[in-house]
Amino acid sequence: MIERNLMKKLADWKQSGTRKPLILRGVRQCGKTWLLQEFGKRCFQNVAYFNFERNERLFSVFEKDISPSRILLELGLLAGMKIEPEKTLIIFDEIQASPRALNSLKYFCEEKPEYVIASAGSLLGVTLSAQAGFPVGKVNFLELDPCSFDEYLAAAAPQLAEYVNSIQKAEPLSLAVADEFDKHFRLYLVLGGMPEVLNSFISSQDIEAAEKIQDEIIKSYELDFSKHAPKPDIVKLFLLWKSIPLQLARENAKFMYGEVKSGARARDLEDALRWLQETGLVNKISRIEKPDIPLTAYEDRRSFKLYLSDTGLLRRLADIPAGSIIMNQNIFSEYRGRLVENYVQQQLTAVGKKKLFYWTSGNTAEVDFIMQEKTNIVPIEVKSGLNVRSRSLKVYRETYHPEFALRFSMQNLRMDDGLINIPLYLLPYYAKFLPQKGEADNG
Repeated sequence: MIERNLMKKLADWKQSGTRKPLILRGVRQCGKTWLLQEFGKRCFQNVAYFNFERNERLFSVFEKDISPSRILLELGLLAGMKIEPEKTLIIFDEIQASPRALNSLKYFCEEKPEYVIASAGSLLGVTLSAQAGFPVGKVNFLELDPCSFDEYLAAAAPQLAEYVNSIQKAEPLSLAVADEFDKHFRLYLVLGGMPEVLNSFISSQDIEAAEKIQDEIIKSYELDFSKHAPKPDIVKLFLLWKSIPLQLARENAKFMYGEVKSGARARDLEDALRWLQETGLVNKISRIEKPDIPLTAYEDRRSFKLYLSDTGLLRRLADIPAGSIIMNQNIFSEYRGRLVENYVQQQLTAVGKKKLFYWTSGNTAEVDFIMQEKTNIVPIEVKSGLNVRSRSLKVYRETYHPEFALRFSMQNLRMDDGLINIPLYLLPYYAKFLPQKGEADNG
């Protein structure tokens, strides 16, 4: 099984002196249940697991008064074990199905903080936004994303993952090593980061079997539309969902409501779009008018792009054959370039860059991503092929004079006059190549 980077944060949460009940959020099938159960096995004597979608008897436990002492006794009877403070990890899975169970976390925080409770759910974003009076400040939050490329690499090619630790400077890698990274990068573009997909491929090396799992995941998402979304939004959700690959296929990937449905406007679709965002299925990247701190102050919310939470699922939705990425040397023409943009957004999100933007200057220049890195505003250019000439980044740098800029491409690792070229396969490790104060000017 793929080791998740979030495991360390869970261990830190367990040991924290200010620990509160945990809510683990993340898109459906990104591995939340496995992660919590594995965490329980490693760090606790016992695990008491409760799933609100599979055990209807659970609801009756929370229907009475919300008394943590009584709830713990009844949960122990259901689990067939004694639930002990600090020694037992209590897991509430799919907790969004029970608003009263969610509300009980407040009372566990206040009255029984010595009991360790971790909850998870695939539609928690929707539930939390709709539930009035949720006890803010009484829970801790963590977010699990689909597996990042470095998590995949550690499982599929541990020697390559270990090799990254030996890279200390933004200097070119040997061609032999670069070719090995390139091979795995292409596979990741095909597979994406859903744990079941990756585990299937790593154990069997069967891409067709992995693609069947991808199709099942997509189908489960679409079933969620009909099962969990407000009835007025169901048709809109399907239209939005199917339009995302088409929106990204256009030369200008700015989201157009009229492309979803002829004549549609923001007010017609914004509720359905918010639902997709709150479930974690899509990520919205807005345009900024001025790259300054705080970036949110210069956000143009009317202009944005939508990316899928998982690049492999986007490839499957867009019906891009796996062979055209794995075998074709010129893999990054036309739509595949947008696939690479989605990959960049996914990896940056996985390392905690949840606030990403893009910048345009009229119709003359566009920088793919803008992010804040400590006190720096960093422009990011994505080049999916070897041709990395770009007028847009040049315009941006001449206008705003950033301390350094990043380019993610298939060219080798190097720094040139404040522009750091990082190969796409080293993106998860980008932070180690950022210049120290004054280094960017020296190149």
